[in-house]
Amino acid sequence: MSMSQQTPRENSQLVAPPDSAAPGGVRAGQAGRSLWGDARRRLLRDRSSRLCLLVITFYALLALGGGVYDLLAEHDVAGIPTFGQTADFDQAYQPPSWSLRNLLGTDWSGKSVLAKTILGAKVSLTVGFMANVIAVPLGLILGAIAGYYGKFIDDVIVWLYSTLASIPGIILLIAMKYAFKGVKVLGLDLTGIHGLYIALGIISWVGTCRLVRAEVMKIRELDYVLAARATGQNSLLILLKHVLPNVMHIAVINFSLGFVGAVASEVTLSYLGLGVAVGTPSWGTMINSARMDLFAGRWWELTSAVGAMFFLVLALNIFGDRLRDALDPRLRTA
Repeated sequence: MSMSQQTPRENSQLVAPPDSAAPGGVRAGQAGRSLWGDARRRLLRDRSSRLCLLVITFYALLALGGGVYDLLAEHDVAGIPTFGQTADFDQAYQPPSWSLRNLLGTDWSGKSVLAKTILGAKVSLTVGFMANVIAVPLGLILGAIAGYYGKFIDDVIVWLYSTLASIPGIILLIAMKYAFKGVKVLGLDLTGIHGLYIALGIISWVGTCRLVRAEVMKIRELDYVLAARATGQNSLLILLKHVLPNVMHIAVINFSLGFVGAVASEVTLSYLGLGVAVGTPSWGTMINSARMDLFAGRWWELTSAVGAMFFLVLALNIFGDRLRDALDPRLRTA
């Protein structure tokens, strides 16, 4: 039977349905998803990433609540006492009980361990956020400039981050904290938490800079960048319009992963007595003050600080890994 003699029913079977899948998993007539839209879809579909995001949001709300409490207590609103004024030596070393104040027990001065843990979350999240606000944009800008312009500019930036990377991070942090002692800049006392996140931000940009530089060195040779150069566009405009948007996913990933390192560094320095100011509750100072209590069977303060840090770091690590996978263009069709 010739093609002209086929029935309409047979002819209709030869025509592809209008919604058939095209190569790459995109149906005909359907607009493709952007990298960010596809990443959001994949994150929301993943159960572990949703759970980790819920945990991170819970910690953020705790930190926000601790900040509001400090603000109200500092301005003596409705007679709310500061955390230092909640000491009650008659209630010292009370084990955990079902009362709200003693839910996680009390410390050597009778202060609530639950309140210390919540206020410690505020300190850790503040340090993690502010340190990465400094480090990630700094690494992104320097890496993009080095990778795009190359030559002498690239040599100077590579020398700078290679020199920083050659110094052990904890040693450099301790040295900077001692250098910041008693220094005030723009009304900020760098002896305490402000100096801590500035020091972390200054030394934490190296990883972002290396990754962005390597990626920009590949992007600058792609066809659309060469076409922009051929049309006579300014090099700075090309960098801002065509190059930086294609490396922003690296900045987002490093921001989430850098949070973990900043939180761990804050706890370590506070444990060594070089972190936040004396009297400021943080997980590091809790671990430092409770390290000898285990010999006396008083486990609750150390357990609360370590447990709070463990769940936050675990959630940040897992969410950072899922975010990295979601923003990987090679996995978009997975």
